[in-house]
Amino acid sequence: MGIISSENEKPGHGYLAFFDLDGTITREISGKALAVTAYKKGLMSTSDIVHALYMSLLYKLSIEDPLSIIGSMMNWLKGLPEKSLADLSAGVFREVLLPSVYTNARDEIRFHKERNAKTVILSSSISFICREAVNSLGMDDAICTEPEIINGYCTGKPSGAFCFDGEKGVRLAEYCAAHNCDLDRAWFFGDSIHDVSALSIVGHPVCVNPGSKLRSTAIRKGWDIKQWS
Repeated sequence: MGIISSENEKPGHGYLAFFDLDGTITREISGKALAVTAYKKGLMSTSDIVHALYMSLLYKLSIEDPLSIIGSMMNWLKGLPEKSLADLSAGVFREVLLPSVYTNARDEIRFHKERNAKTVILSSSISFICREAVNSLGMDDAICTEPEIINGYCTGKPSGAFCFDGEKGVRLAEYCAAHNCDLDRAWFFGDSIHDVSALSIVGHPVCVNPGSKLRSTAIRKGWDIKQWS
């Protein structure tokens, strides 16, 4: 299912606080940062980077089905050694994503940890990136997309479903059940209309820097709205 446990995990957490990664914790988008860096390092062809950036634009403009776009953008990983992806992800997080972490996100994560919450990333980003985020930010766990790896090489496909849109709500609910946490006590911080399935089932939904669609939904449902920088 793409669940990662961190060395920071401790027993006896009082409740669960889930955070989306791209656009919520970080200003930069991990998929785009991975592709651009991979191209600069010669791990990605010119045609692949052009395709990835084009797909990224279609996603931003909501022109095509977002799930098919995400699947298409992952194809460039096919044939990449697992170690190369791990090293690439570590460098991208350290050099691109970590500097773009919102100060308010750090404060919010610290706030919940101080109140004995278990802090969990819930993201469509790949596990290699999420693992770096969990350990760098002192979080406890991550629920994310796991790239399929066979004999040490990426296939360009996910292992299981993408942790995206409705799948986020499913995994959040399953995680709460597995950790004996009532959904009414759980928090989720998200920035996208594709986070609605998760936002809708927790007792404390928070929309971070929401786009127009999510903002309208948040206002209609009375969800909290935060502007982070």
